[in-house]
Amino acid sequence: MIRIMPKVVSITRKGQATIPKELRDKFGLRGKVLALETSEGVLIKPLPTPETDFGSLKGLFKGKTSRELLEEARAPDEARERKLEGRAEQ
Repeated sequence: MIRIMPKVVSITRKGQATIPKELRDKFGLRGKVLALETSEGVLIKPLPTPETDFGSLKGLFKGKTSRELLEEARAPDEARERKLEGRAEQ
């Protein structure tokens, strides 16, 4: 059985609350955090860093490089531009 000791935190008139140091250290809360509304109340989570998210979308892009993805995304616009340039020359 896990025993959780609740912490009482005061909230100032400006809506500021100090998260106890042991919780900040334990969960890596520094700088900015995410505050999420849940059915139980407010959940505070650390913001993900680029290092922790690195590669998290790889599976969605089937091993393509960022250059390949950009070229693929820009292709319709480039085709449209060529078409418009062709009309302007006539």
